Amino acid sequence: MGSIGRYIFRTTLGAFLMVLVSLTAAIWVTQALRDVDLMTGQGQTILTFLGITSLVVPGLVMVIAPVALVVAASYVLHKLATDSVIASLLLGALGAYLAPESLRTLRRWGAEVRADLVSNIVQPGRFTAIESGLAFYIRERRPNGLLAGLLMDDRRDPALRITIVAELGEMVKNESGNFLLMQNGSIQRHETKQRDPNIVVFDRYAFDLSQYGNAPVVRYTVRERYLWQLINPDPTDQLYKEQPGVFRAELHERLLAPIYPFAFVLIAFAFLGAPRTTRQSAAWSLGNVIFAVATLRLIGFACAVLTIKYPLAVLVQYSAVLLSMAASLYAISRGLIIEPPAILLKSLGAVSDWFTRRAKIAARPAQ
Repeated sequence: MGSIGRYIFRTTLGAFLMVLVSLTAAIWVTQALRDVDLMTGQGQTILTFLGITSLVVPGLVMVIAPVALVVAASYVLHKLATDSVIASLLLGALGAYLAPESLRTLRRWGAEVRADLVSNIVQPGRFTAIESGLAFYIRERRPNGLLAGLLMDDRRDPALRITIVAELGEMVKNESGNFLLMQNGSIQRHETKQRDPNIVVFDRYAFDLSQYGNAPVVRYTVRERYLWQLINPDPTDQLYKEQPGVFRAELHERLLAPIYPFAFVLIAFAFLGAPRTTRQSAAWSLGNVIFAVATLRLIGFACAVLTIKYPLAVLVQYSAVLLSMAASLYAISRGLIIEPPAILLKSLGAVSDWFTRRAKIAARPAQ
């Protein structure tokens, strides 16, 4: 590849990555705002919040990457074939493993967070009954994960009441279980038959919470299955028995994902590859690219839904992609130029001239 080829390749790839990152970031923000309660309501750190919400990014990239490639293709057409291969390989890897694995991790992580007793159930400023006879209270939850002003009141044993008070506490997880490690506090044990309670002051005390947190049960959805699990699903899988159509639709959507970049590139080249003589003609061609790409992708989404109940709908999905590629290749090989109707060009020119005259009149100094 010569210096000019390298320059065009870098320009196209840079435009593709810029659009991809921008659109993905914008949509990711809207998705992340829905889980902001993980920090505010459940006391998770910013790193946990970012880690959980970022796991949806591979799934977003699968949808956004073809559109980003079209925008890049409209900007630089010389090395579109090279970039379409890169995008197809990226989408193939995402669909086969990376996107399902990220969604699986997201589900496991979310289940663990929601199974955390203190993060999910106990709220600052109020008493919470963990179970009958056992109440828990914290004054505040600090940004670093520490709990301040803890009080536990245990009346499960009718013959014994235990009250634990501590200045600070934090959750500690290890192989032995889930513990609440409290600091600088006291344990008050008051037996029913005794007049005075026994008070023990401690610097550190660990309270076992494992018995109150239910182990998370994770059941993966169809979107969270790897590609090979969709190609050859387990016949005994309960979800596959319940939703075989969803498995079929997801499989064909994954298989078509790496093909869409080629189809979009061919469409863009068919409309924009030939030189244009007027600005109206170039705008017309760009509008046709956007319309054709949007229509093709909407057909894909619609067929994916219909395939769940009607297996033959998958033929329409493949046919639309293949026909668009064949028509684009035909137009490219024949050098066809799809020009807008003359009356439309004349109307657009008249509108442009009117705006130009109005702009000149507005720019004239007042007499």
